Formats: sequence, structure tokens, C-alpha cells
Amino acid sequence: MTVTDTDRAWRARAACRGANAPQFLPPTSGETPVARCGRETAAKAICARCDVRRECLAYAVEAREPLGIWGGLNEIERSRISLADIRAG
Repeated sequence: MTVTDTDRAWRARAACRGANAPQFLPPTSGETPVARCGRETAAKAICARCDVRRECLAYAVEAREPLGIWGGLNEIERSRISLADIRAG
């Protein structure tokens, strides 16, 4: 599974679109550890019920997205996996 610039149709089906989107990225000003945990927990709950979670995660790993929740994982969690891990399921 390689996610190219032309293969992003999955984004239209993502559960995070619209009003939920702000929970997936950190605020531009400081965020306390407690606030970050709450924000990430809420975002991950949305990811858990998303039909395109794998595609989202594959995109983020391949693109090396530096911030936010993608495919149910934050940047630290994504740094520990590879596309091969995602393909393996």
C-alpha cells in the first residue's frame, strides 16, 4: 500500500473531517500535558470508528507527518512503525 498524491480519495470518507478536525492537531500556542492527553484521546476515539484508518495511517507514515493524530496514532507512536507494519495488519 503506497499512498501517492493522486490516491487520496480516502480523505473524503474520513471521520475526522469537519467539526472534529481541530482535535487532531496541537494548538498553535502551548498545550499542557493533561490537555494534550485529552485532545489525543478524543481524536483517537474518532479514529477507532473510521473506515479509512489504515489508509490515513499509511499516508502519515509515508509522508512523515510531523504532528497530530493520523490513523489513530500520534507522531511518537507513528515513529515506531513502518509501512510494512501497516501492510501486515
